[in-house]
Amino acid sequence: MEASRKEQVWKIAKFMREHDRVAVWLGVDLIEVDLGYALIGMKVREDVLNAAGVCQGGAIFSLADFAFAVASNSHGKLALAISSSIYFPSSAKLGEYLYAEAKELSLTKRIGLYEVRVFEKETGRLVAIFTGQVYRKEGGLEGFNI
Repeated sequence: MEASRKEQVWKIAKFMREHDRVAVWLGVDLIEVDLGYALIGMKVREDVLNAAGVCQGGAIFSLADFAFAVASNSHGKLALAISSSIYFPSSAKLGEYLYAEAKELSLTKRIGLYEVRVFEKETGRLVAIFTGQVYRKEGGLEGFNI
């Protein structure tokens, strides 16, 4: 990807990270972004544990959803979720660092399909698989001062 386009993709991702209140609260780190792609991370903190002492599914969903949002908006066209689902093959524990890697599977003028894999950094253990679909609105992200 040309340098100016890569800079624009990072600019969009940083804007989203700064203005998404859930991503701010979770302390999400932007690690790598590209067109249709995002790799982000977060550390499992005590305030995201459920009654069973493992990371609450909603926190993992929010991490995956934010990776999905960054990847789907990376083209500079406003993309809003119209469906998503998640599966949890294993749990995440206090202190673990989770990655969420979003990849674009299909993109048309109006619809995008994405898969996000959430995994533990050290072992690569799969924690969740998320799929999401977006509707791409007419126009770009100009109104967001990006």
